[in-house]
Amino acid sequence: MARIKLELPEHFPFSTELRVRITDVNYGGHLGNDALLGLLHEARVQFLAHYGLSELDIGGAGIIMTDSVIVYKSEAFPNERLDIAVTATDFNKYGCDFVYRVTERASGREVARAKTGIVFFDYSKRAVQKVPPLFLELFSADVPA
Repeated sequence: MARIKLELPEHFPFSTELRVRITDVNYGGHLGNDALLGLLHEARVQFLAHYGLSELDIGGAGIIMTDSVIVYKSEAFPNERLDIAVTATDFNKYGCDFVYRVTERASGREVARAKTGIVFFDYSKRAVQKVPPLFLELFSADVPA
């Protein structure tokens, strides 16, 4: 089976620093895959907050994650500080991808690349909805009609 390749965009408008906690470490003594997905979630929440948004209110819509891809590049260990860069890319009518670049701060070592696909969602109607214009304006994306 072919390995997944995830190309990173050149520009990331946002980056945050998160520390690897002891509770993020698995039996192998390094950052666990489940914990990394949690760190990506935290970075996404901070990314949205940076623009005055939340996962439940982006121009009146919420978001739901539809898929995720993580490509591991190296281990991360307790107390290391990770820089997690985030951007929104690959827009379609109902959603987009959030792409993440995870590096260890002190050395610059690449730890992982990741992507989480999302769709915009009306939680009161339990229905997918189109990408809110506010989100498009923030990220200058063109969505197919």
